[in-house]
Amino acid sequence: MTERVPASLATEFCGLKLASPLVLLSGCVGFGEEYTRVAGFSNRDVGAICLKGTTLEPRLGNPPHRIYETPEGMLNAIGLQNPGVDKVVGEILPSLDFDETRFFANVCGSSIEEYREVTRRFDDSPIDAMEVNISCPNVKEGGVQFGNYPEMSARVVAACREVTDKPLIIKLSPNQTDIAENARQCIEAGADAFAVINTVAGMAIDAESRRPVLGNVQGGLSGPAIKPIALLRVHQVRQVAAPHDIPIIGQGGIMDVKDALEFMIAGASLVGVGTALFYQPLACRSLNAGIADYLERHELDSVQSLVGSLKRDGA
Repeated sequence: MTERVPASLATEFCGLKLASPLVLLSGCVGFGEEYTRVAGFSNRDVGAICLKGTTLEPRLGNPPHRIYETPEGMLNAIGLQNPGVDKVVGEILPSLDFDETRFFANVCGSSIEEYREVTRRFDDSPIDAMEVNISCPNVKEGGVQFGNYPEMSARVVAACREVTDKPLIIKLSPNQTDIAENARQCIEAGADAFAVINTVAGMAIDAESRRPVLGNVQGGLSGPAIKPIALLRVHQVRQVAAPHDIPIIGQGGIMDVKDALEFMIAGASLVGVGTALFYQPLACRSLNAGIADYLERHELDSVQSLVGSLKRDGA
């Protein structure tokens, strides 16, 4: 039997060895078991799986509707439905096969104290790294999102850094004025990596009833429609992160190998696959094959040799 993930795709990320530069994104594969029920899918096809967003206590999430398909994308307003960190650590993580792939937790909170405590509990678990979702609303500050303000983002990162030595991947929001400044302050606070970007805020309206389609009124837009925004944000964060050897997971509208390559050229060490899985559950196998073919055709010896290789005029 031929090797499903070409050896040329092996890479490192925050000191972790990954078989592929592909990451399955948080919220798209549940807690790592959902896609194992799809015939032909294997966790071994990806470098890492980012688990569903997890809070300190269980959450039921938002009222329906929660999902709405849009032209070239999808709106979601799930509302962080999850069973709480104790159940994730005590019951779900022991059921996962850490020999197949890497698993990243997704840490969420409504206060700095909650972020800190969820991080602490994941620290005492086999999880490989933690993605910190700083796009959650701060209930103590009137519901403003932590991730839209660099100083507030840095405070979350610093609090999480105090309670773990595991890699912290900070998930940056595109819904802010200066993503590069946010990244800079997060690096100073102890960030090990970035996930760029989170979804773009949006809404949908039913014209006949003149009501919002989503039960939460607004949701997060993902899919091909946000790809140009995500590419620019990866490029902008790369300028700040590269001097510190801080890697980036590029995400936002990656549907085929061309998309994945563009994100790596812009500066992403890994690429996240999310909305594409709803269209093609087995997309990762063709993405791996396409990236490996590109490396061979361009005589590049590794994925890392492609990262940040964007050429300017005259280069």
